[in-house]
Amino acid sequence: MKKSFLQLHPDDTILAALHDINCGEAIDFNGDSFQVVEDIPAKHKFALKNFDLGDEVIMYGALVGEAIKPIPKGARISIENCVHASSEYGVNTKKYSWQAPDVSKWTSRTFNGYHRKNGSVGTANHWLVIPMVFCENRNVEVMKSALQESLGYLTTTDFVVDTKTLVGHYENGASNEEILGAQIIKTPEEIKQNRTFSNVDGIKFLTHEGGCGGFRLDSDTLCNLLAGYITNPNVAGATVLSLGCQNAETKTLQAAILERDPDFAKPLYILEQQKSKSERHFIEEAVKKTFLGLIEANKIERKPAALHHLALGLECGGSDGFSGISANPTLGYVSDLLVALGGTTVLSEFPELNGVEQELINRCETSENKEKFARLMDTYAARAIALGSAFKNNPSPGNIKDGLITDAMKSAGAAKKGGTSLVTDVLDYTEKVTKKGLNLLCTPGNDVESTTGLAGSGCTLICFTTGLGTPTGNPVAPVIKMSSNTTLSERMKDIIDFDTGTIITGEDTIESKGEELLEYLIKVASGEETPAAVRLGQEDFIPWKRGMSL
Repeated sequence: MKKSFLQLHPDDTILAALHDINCGEAIDFNGDSFQVVEDIPAKHKFALKNFDLGDEVIMYGALVGEAIKPIPKGARISIENCVHASSEYGVNTKKYSWQAPDVSKWTSRTFNGYHRKNGSVGTANHWLVIPMVFCENRNVEVMKSALQESLGYLTTTDFVVDTKTLVGHYENGASNEEILGAQIIKTPEEIKQNRTFSNVDGIKFLTHEGGCGGFRLDSDTLCNLLAGYITNPNVAGATVLSLGCQNAETKTLQAAILERDPDFAKPLYILEQQKSKSERHFIEEAVKKTFLGLIEANKIERKPAALHHLALGLECGGSDGFSGISANPTLGYVSDLLVALGGTTVLSEFPELNGVEQELINRCETSENKEKFARLMDTYAARAIALGSAFKNNPSPGNIKDGLITDAMKSAGAAKKGGTSLVTDVLDYTEKVTKKGLNLLCTPGNDVESTTGLAGSGCTLICFTTGLGTPTGNPVAPVIKMSSNTTLSERMKDIIDFDTGTIITGEDTIESKGEELLEYLIKVASGEETPAAVRLGQEDFIPWKRGMSL
C-alpha cells in the first residue's frame, strides 16, 4: 500500500498529502491515530496538532505560517486559516560543516564541450545578434529572417516543409508526378545535418524593451547583462546593433566585457546605425560581418572537458506542493555532486528564499558573503514594500491551488534546489560567477527574468523544476525541464525532459534520481541529448528592470 502522507522534518507540525485523502480517513503517525476532518487534496498539507489563533506553522523544520483562526487536528492548511510568517535572521560567525557525497564514479568522467581561449568550456556554441536599444529590434528581426532559415536554424517545430525542393524541381523541368513524389518534409535533425556551419549550434537574436528612456541604472545594468551573455562560455561571438544616441552606450558594454574577461578574444562586431549611409547598408554590413563571425565560430569543435567546467543554474517555476519533496531536492543533490566534483552551481530567485535566510547565512563561507546576502535580501524586501507589495505576495494562484499557500512554505521547498553545500559566493544581478561551488545570485522570482540572469552570470546549463508546467527556455544556456510529478510529465511530455514523480510513489530515492539526472546533464552538455526547450526554440530573454521610467 502506498504511503498517503509524509512528514518532511521531525519538527514539522503539518503533514503533506502524497495523494488525495478523504474526510474521515484514519492517519496513523508515530503511535498516534486520528482522522482527517475534511478532504485533503494531494500536494496539500494538514494539521498534525490542534492550532490556536497565532500558533506557528512549521514545515521543513522552518516557520512557514501563522494560524489566523483555530485549526483542528486533521484539517487542511489553507489561505483561509493560515498566513505567511517567517523567522528573523541575522549575520553571525557560525561555521558550517558539510559532508560531501561520494563522487568517485564521476571523478574521471568528461563531457564534450567547446573550449574557449580563457580556459572556460561551453556546452553549446552560439552566435549572438544583440540590440543595444529597443529601437534596433526591427533590424534584429530583419537579420533573423535573412539568416535563420537559410543557414538551417529554423527548427522550432517537429517538421519543416521544404518548398525550395519543389522550386528546384520546377526549374529543372520536373513532371507533375515527380513534383508530387518529392520528399519535402524534413525533421529538425535532418535540417541540422545540412547546416552551413555544422559546429555552430545556433544564431540567437535577443530583443528587449530597454536601453533608453528609463532609469539610467537600468541601461547600465542592461550593458552588464549583455556583456555577461557575450562572455558566456556557450557563446562564440556577437554582432551588436547600436542606434548611437541611447543611454546604453557601446563603450559601457565594451568596458563591462573587459571587466569580465580582460583578455577577451571572441569576434565582436559593433555597428552604429546613425553612422551608416542608410538602413539598407547597415543591415547589409551587419549580415556580412555576422557571416564572417560564423566562419570563425565554426572552426571550434567539441572536445572532452572535466565535469568541474560545468556551471549549472538552479531554477524553479510553476511550482506545486510536490516540488519541494521530489524535483527540488533531486536538483539539490545534483548541486552537491557537482560542487564535490569542483563544479559551479547557482541558486537564484531571492524572493523565494524568504524564510530560509538564516540557514543560507549559516552556510556562507565568509563573513563578507553573510553580510552581502543579508543586505541584498533587506534591500529587496524594502523595495518591494515601498512599491506596495511584499515577499508574502509571491505565491501565484497556481501555487496556492496546488498546496503552496505562503511564501515561506514555497521558499522552504525552493531552497532545496541549493542542496546542502557551503555557499562560496553571493552575487548581485549581472555579477559574474568567479568561484567554484554554490553561488547565490540575486534575481526576481519571475521565471524568465531569473533564467535570463543565470545565463548572464555565466551558467552553461540550467535545470528548471516545475510542478504545474512551463515552456520557459533561454537563448544560450540549455534549459532542462524537471517535473515534480509523473502526471505532469505524461500530460506535457512535449516540454518535460526529466520526471522525478517516482520519488513521490516510492519507486526512486532522491539519491537515485539525482545520479540519473547528472548522467542526463552530461549528455546534454555534450550535445548528445537536446532538451525540449532547445528543440522547440523557447528562447525567452527578459532583463530585470530595477528602477523607474523617466
